[in-house]
Amino acid sequence: MDLQQIKQVIDLMKKAELTEFQIEDKGFKLRLQRETGARGGIQVVQAAPVASAPAPAVSAAPAPSAPSAPAAAAPAVSDANVKVITSPMVGTFYASSSPDSAPFVAPGSPVKAESVVCIVEAMKVMNEVQADIAGTIVEVLVSNGTSVEFGQPLFKVKTA
Repeated sequence: MDLQQIKQVIDLMKKAELTEFQIEDKGFKLRLQRETGARGGIQVVQAAPVASAPAPAVSAAPAPSAPSAPAAAAPAVSDANVKVITSPMVGTFYASSSPDSAPFVAPGSPVKAESVVCIVEAMKVMNEVQADIAGTIVEVLVSNGTSVEFGQPLFKVKTA
């Protein structure tokens, strides 16, 4: 996990008013805890490699994986007008607002930039994910209830 990703997590913590965040990725464990009250700062409680992997190798690993995840989907995309919607955070993917509800989108569904396409639950907070592009859903790449990573492709969208 690089410094940029840690800063994004801190910003998300502030926006969602989370008091604690913990992630373990490829032998690296990070735990952030925010004090509530007058001081209200964020402190790093633990940031250490879990295994014997050196920190620089762990820091370098996620940076290529985030851009390569959409690139990995790119070879399967034969049309230049097909874009990928990726997960904005680590969490659990939900295709609908409740188990009894219909999915937000399915293949063939038209979407606008502000259309909600799914929910990613992170630390008991339900985060609506918007398409951010207009077009038609071509493929749903993740199953309902599946854990997703930051930058992981969720949907393929054909733009006009």
